[in-house]
Amino acid sequence: MAHERPHEREPLLPKMSKKSDSLHASNNDDIQGHVENGSAVDVQSSNDPSNTENSTRLHRALSVRQISMIALAGTIGTGLFLGTGRTLAAAGPGTMLICFSINGFIVYITLLLLGEMATQYPVAGSFTSYATRFIDDGYGFALTWNYWFNDAVSVASDLTAAQLLVAFWDSKVPGWAISLLILVFLLSANAIHVKVYGELEYWLSSIKIVTVIIFLITGAIVNTGVNRDHKYIGFVNWGIGDAPFVGGVTGWATALVTSAMSYGGTESLAITAGETRDPSRSIPRIVRVVFWRILIFYTLTCFIIGLNVPYTYPNLSTKSAATSPFTIVFSMAGSNIAASAMNTVILTSVVSAGNHALFAGTRILYSLAKTSQAPPIFARTSKSGVPWLALLATASGSALCFASSHVGSGQLWYWLQNLVGVSNQLAWLSIGLASLRFRRAWQVQGNSLNDLLFHPKWTTLWGPYFVIIAVLAIWGVQTYSVVTPHFAFIDFLSLYLQLPVFIVLYLGWKLWYRSKFIDLKTVDLTVDQYVPDEETQKLIDAEEKKRQQRKQGWTGIGWRLYYWIA
Repeated sequence: MAHERPHEREPLLPKMSKKSDSLHASNNDDIQGHVENGSAVDVQSSNDPSNTENSTRLHRALSVRQISMIALAGTIGTGLFLGTGRTLAAAGPGTMLICFSINGFIVYITLLLLGEMATQYPVAGSFTSYATRFIDDGYGFALTWNYWFNDAVSVASDLTAAQLLVAFWDSKVPGWAISLLILVFLLSANAIHVKVYGELEYWLSSIKIVTVIIFLITGAIVNTGVNRDHKYIGFVNWGIGDAPFVGGVTGWATALVTSAMSYGGTESLAITAGETRDPSRSIPRIVRVVFWRILIFYTLTCFIIGLNVPYTYPNLSTKSAATSPFTIVFSMAGSNIAASAMNTVILTSVVSAGNHALFAGTRILYSLAKTSQAPPIFARTSKSGVPWLALLATASGSALCFASSHVGSGQLWYWLQNLVGVSNQLAWLSIGLASLRFRRAWQVQGNSLNDLLFHPKWTTLWGPYFVIIAVLAIWGVQTYSVVTPHFAFIDFLSLYLQLPVFIVLYLGWKLWYRSKFIDLKTVDLTVDQYVPDEETQKLIDAEEKKRQQRKQGWTGIGWRLYYWIA
């Protein structure tokens, strides 16, 4: 006998009218709702006196200023600042640059596909809502729990990274004490009020952006000869030892999973854009921002690191220690004070990443509880609107970081990175599957893809297939690296632990509720569909006219290429 599905009693995600005035959030001084990492949440205005009487409502208190900065830099963290060191040590500068570029391209195509769906259906939810809508509700259920798992483990990963950074000054300080101190700080910041989280994350994100820009400039200067040795470096480090390609298949696998972890959370940008007044204009703009962010913050950073830091640098990445390439480059510039200051800044970035993951995971668990897909106790909130039980449950994953006393901080961080990296890859794969089925449903029901509000035409024939095949190919490389020449059980477990959990959740849902795959011929393509109002349509027409004008003349060649790519 099939049981009643939770979202038959209560919708998984709030419905949106066909008019855009139901999602104005980003055009107001005070955001009237917030979705982090795509979780649908039940919110209530912070100035509503009834909040104190409602124990299962969140408060709406994040400003446009805070959300914009969080969207731009909220996901930049340990993967970039420390993960590049691990990748360089294991794979060399050439492999690192190529793998970050490969994953960057996969992420960009994934964002285009997600942006296409989010523009057409800008619901207050994440890519998991599109998996539920176009694949199977059981798949969406398992995927949402996977995303919560991702955030919970990310907190532990960031706390472990903090241990490695503090060891730069004093390796005798107990790692567990550092993690515990930061964890208490993060819990306090998240438990007080959402405004505290927003303001803290705003300033920490600002610091990260400035840090990357200063690093790129400093790295370029150091490479030209302004360093301790007063020598031009150039591409010398690309020719030492086995460089630029080190470690064979294992090196490639390490670089692929680490860079995947670094890009984690990027997909949340399209969802933030989906809550503006005009998704048809804002989402393409956000996707272009992601393109430049990938190019500057990741690819160019990897190039500068590979030029200046040899992959043989002591303690770049070992079982017991790891040093940030950012700190090394500033040390090469001739100033230990500057290197120490950079390490401090990176430590604040790690705290920011942990803060971001803890907040996101808390809201995901809260949304699962509100839709009866998790125990209802996690939907309880404090008087200040904080889901404190969901907060504690998400923070419980950080207990993993205390295992560093037994296996070493470097080794533990390596395993946690694997878990987060593969979880991110599963998210990309799911977006590709959802996009493939969405496009098929759109065409099966007699529509043209050109009629979509946002459709990157150059991905029409291959976009979803590319993302799916690319992720499966990466999994193949990663699997090969841990089964040959000898089977490394712990490494294999750290890579794929969440996949059998995902399968169990998915099959458990299907068996319990007897759910079936969504019928593409009958799936409703009109519900939640975005239709601009008259004023917005005028802005869209004006933008299109300007776009056509830009394509004229010699300069139009460059604009045509730009619009074709972005």
